[in-house]
Amino acid sequence: MSTLFGFMQPAPYIPEIKNKEKARQEYKYWRIRILYSMFIGYAFYYFTRKSFTFAMPGLIQDLGFDKGQLGILGTILSITYGMSKFASGVIADRTNPRYLMALGLIFTGICNIGFGLSSSIIFFSIFWGLNGWFQGFGWPASARLLTQWYSHSERGSWWSTWSVSHNVGGFLIPWVAGVALEYFGWRYAMYVPGVLCILVGLFLINRLRDTPQSLGLPPIEKFRNDHMDKIEAEGDSNLTTRQLLTLYVFQNPYMWLLAAAYFFVYAVRTGVNDWTALFLVESKGYSSIGANGCVSLFEVGGFFGILVAGWSSDHLFNAKRGPINVIFAIGMLLSIALFWYIPAGYVLLDSIFMFLIGFSIFGPQMMIGLAAAELSHKRAVATSTGFVGFFAYVGAACAGYPLGAITQTLGWDGFYWTMLSCCVISTIALLPLWSITAADVRARQNPQAQHHVLNSSKTVART
Repeated sequence: MSTLFGFMQPAPYIPEIKNKEKARQEYKYWRIRILYSMFIGYAFYYFTRKSFTFAMPGLIQDLGFDKGQLGILGTILSITYGMSKFASGVIADRTNPRYLMALGLIFTGICNIGFGLSSSIIFFSIFWGLNGWFQGFGWPASARLLTQWYSHSERGSWWSTWSVSHNVGGFLIPWVAGVALEYFGWRYAMYVPGVLCILVGLFLINRLRDTPQSLGLPPIEKFRNDHMDKIEAEGDSNLTTRQLLTLYVFQNPYMWLLAAAYFFVYAVRTGVNDWTALFLVESKGYSSIGANGCVSLFEVGGFFGILVAGWSSDHLFNAKRGPINVIFAIGMLLSIALFWYIPAGYVLLDSIFMFLIGFSIFGPQMMIGLAAAELSHKRAVATSTGFVGFFAYVGAACAGYPLGAITQTLGWDGFYWTMLSCCVISTIALLPLWSITAADVRARQNPQAQHHVLNSSKTVART
């Protein structure tokens, strides 16, 4: 079995290139190649994550499902995805992200095809649950690559550039699924994304690589002379996996605040993304294609919101993520509140505010994940992002059946009051993190880490 999965082991380091100019050229090439490969791969992860959302009208019409049943499927995916995100995070810190990301995408494609071949709620639940599990492979693998290839002082810009990939995928999938639904039926809205993702998974195997050191390049902190990354690389080198997990995740109060905020941000993000098309059809008389087109502006807004959030955190707030998270969370609250009061028939206003909602939501959606990576430890990046990601998708799960049941019982007013309440709570959770940086975590955790290392050493000496 170990031989079978031997290719999943981290790539071994090879002797470092001594020619500095050659190393610089190689770094430039590989950083661009790693980024565009991750970008394409994660965009297509969204093809197989959101395909079902835009096939919903066909399932209601052809198979007679109601909102509660469809919400159950959304909840199943969110739960399995959240569980996988944490489990895959632990795995990603100890495996080769090149293969983890690629295999996850291939298997999500297979699950989408299986979903399209099914007609019963049982098989829908099985395939969509498995899809959620394999979806969890993408984020931790990407987080590990982003922290290995891009340093702290520049990471906000690089991370945000990668992060808009899911906005690109989220923008394209309504049109791909919408056209397939309109002309070929809802099953093809599942088949087409599935086949595409299998092909892109093979592309990732060809394009991605593990660490710079596996290609003979110096580590990123040495190449970029990044003070913060150097402190982290040189410190806590003797900590075990269990100690890293305990000190930098479970006993890290900042991680719990981020997890709480992520829960409510994702409840809002998923609620808006999954239910707004149906809201526009039922309450404002949109056609299916018109509603999906309007919702696609949510992703367009998110595209620009992520870029602005990442760039401004690096250049306006000296790589602090807290201020951006709070500012964007307040914008999320205001834009959703205003969207609620737009009467039927004002298509332009609907479109503008759908753009603004996406702009404001995707700021903290991206920056909370980045903050989790930086307020932890470099050797536990995927684990930390997976940990907060688990809570995020518990929140997303609540936007499935629970939110569907609220909407079924209280109508769309109940839906939007729930969304606004989540916005308020997420803002409150993010406020204490306004001025916290990675240096604060190092100052807080390093004495404890050294204490644990010394205790471990004494125990070994006594035995």
